[in-house]
Amino acid sequence: MLKLLGQKATKGLRPPVTSSRKSLTSSSQIIVPSASATSTINNLANELGQSPQKRRISLKAANSNKWQAGITPDLETPFEGVPLVAQQQGPLDCDLSDFSDVMRWPQCKISGLESGLRVATENLPWNNNTVSIGVFIDAGSRYETEENNGSAHFLEHLAFKGTNKRTREQLEMEVEDLGGHLNAYTSREQTVYYAQVLQENTSDAIDILSDIICNSQLDEQSIERERSVILQEMENVYSDTKEELIFDHLHENCFQDCALGRTILGPVDNIKRINRNDLLEYINTYYTADNMVIVATGNIPDHDKFVNEIKDKFSSLNPTNRHKPNKDISYFRGCEYEERWDDMDYVYMALAYETCKWNDADTYPLMFMQQMLGQWDKKFPGGQYNTSSFTRYLYQDPSRPIAENYMAFNTPYTDIGLFGVYACVHPYDFKYFYEAARKEMNRFGYDVNESQIEDVRERLKATMLLALGNTSQIMEMIGREILVHGRRIHPTEAFTRVNDVDVNAIKLAAHRHLIDKDYAMAAVGPTHEFPYYTVFRNVHYKAW
Repeated sequence: MLKLLGQKATKGLRPPVTSSRKSLTSSSQIIVPSASATSTINNLANELGQSPQKRRISLKAANSNKWQAGITPDLETPFEGVPLVAQQQGPLDCDLSDFSDVMRWPQCKISGLESGLRVATENLPWNNNTVSIGVFIDAGSRYETEENNGSAHFLEHLAFKGTNKRTREQLEMEVEDLGGHLNAYTSREQTVYYAQVLQENTSDAIDILSDIICNSQLDEQSIERERSVILQEMENVYSDTKEELIFDHLHENCFQDCALGRTILGPVDNIKRINRNDLLEYINTYYTADNMVIVATGNIPDHDKFVNEIKDKFSSLNPTNRHKPNKDISYFRGCEYEERWDDMDYVYMALAYETCKWNDADTYPLMFMQQMLGQWDKKFPGGQYNTSSFTRYLYQDPSRPIAENYMAFNTPYTDIGLFGVYACVHPYDFKYFYEAARKEMNRFGYDVNESQIEDVRERLKATMLLALGNTSQIMEMIGREILVHGRRIHPTEAFTRVNDVDVNAIKLAAHRHLIDKDYAMAAVGPTHEFPYYTVFRNVHYKAW
C-alpha cells in the first residue's frame, strides 16, 4: 500500500507497548576529587619517584554529550625510537608522514582510442604476480525502458554461455586452466565484466573478455535456459534476502515514473517475454566503444603494449550509436510504502532522504555521516561500547536490543543520491528505531564535535587504505571514477578531501539534505506500528 503526502492509510489495532526506552542522550554524574584523594595521588607518585606533574594525572569534568577518546596522546615527552614512517612499507597516512607515502602512489595512465574507447592502467610495483582487468559499460537498469527492463541483467547471464569462437564448456575449461576468476555484475548505472589472472595470462584474459562482449552467441536454447534461471534467482532473492526487496521497493516509490526506480532483475512479465532481438537491440544501443572503459591494475609495466592489445581485440566494437536515447532525469518523491504480513517475525524497513550526486561538495560529509550512524548486528558483542552513539542506544541492553541488525547507506548516482538506514526490527520496536534514527540525523545539524569528526576521519582513511591493497577494488574504483568524473581520483586527492571535512561541513550538509526534508520509507512485515507520514514528517526539524 503506497501512501503519498497528505494521504492516510488504514491502520491495524496497535497493541499496547509495555517496554520503555531511554533517551539517546543520557546525563552523567561529574565526580570531583576530594582533597584527601588528591593527597593520596601525590603520595603514590612520590613513592614511585615521579612527580604528579610528570605523570600527568588529570581529572577533568567531561561534557556528557561530548565523545572523547579513551587515550590522550602525550605530546610533551621526547620521542624515543624509530619514527613510524621509517617502519612502514607501503601506503600510510599519519601526522608524521603528511601524505608522503600516499603521494608515492602510482599515477593512473589513461589513453583514448579513435573509436572512443578509453583504456586505463595502474601499475603497482609491489604486485609482481596478478592482474585485474575490467570492462565497465555505462549502462544499467536506469537506461532501460519499461518494455526491456531486465535486459542488462539478462545479458550478464548470457555472456558466459558461449560465443562464436568458444562453446560454454570451452569457455569454462579455458578460464579454469588459467587458474583465474571471471565474473560480471549489473547495477542501476553500470554493467561490469572482469577477470583476475596471473600476470603471464594477461593476453588470454583480454581475448576472453573481448570474445564474450563482442561475439556473444545468444542462441535460443541458452536464452530459454537462462530465463528459468533468472526467474528462480528472483524468487530466491526476494524470499530469502529481504534487503534487496526493500531497496527495490524504496527505489520504485521514491523515484516514481523515473528510470532509476526500475529494478535490476526486471519484472517477471519482461523476463518471460524478452527475446534475442530485444537483447541484440540493447547491445547495439549501449555496447559501443564510446560507452566503455577498460581498466587494468596490478603488474602492468607497459601501458602502450596493453593499449595496443585492447585496440586489436576490441576493434569490432561500434564507435557509437547516434540513436542512443538521452538519460532519464530523476526526481525524488517523499512517500511511504508498506506491505503488511502479520505472520512474519520482524519488520524489514529502509528510511531514505534525497541527497547529492557523485560530483558534489557534500559527497564526503555524507560519507562521514554514514560512518557516524554506523552498522551493527546483535550477533556481534560490544554494541553498547561502540563509538557510534546511535549503536550504543540501540544495543544498550544486549539481551533486548531495539534492532536485530541495521546499516547506514549512502548511495550517490550521477544526478541524485539516497542517504538513510536499513534495519530489521521487532514490530513493537519499529517506532523506537525510526524515531532514534531521525533524532540522530537531526543531531548532525546541531550537536557534532571535533572529537567525533577525527574518529570518523581515521576510520575512513583506514578503509581507503585497505581498499588500496586489493587490485580488484582498485580496478572498480578507477572504472567507476572515469565513468562518473571522467578521470582517476588519486588517493592523495581523496585523503585531502577527507581532511577538509570539518564540523561546519557536516552541519551544512545535514541541514541541506536531512533536516526538515521529505523522506521515503519502505517496509515489509507486521507493520502495525507504521507511522503516519505527516506526524513523522513534523519532527524533522527539531534539535533534539
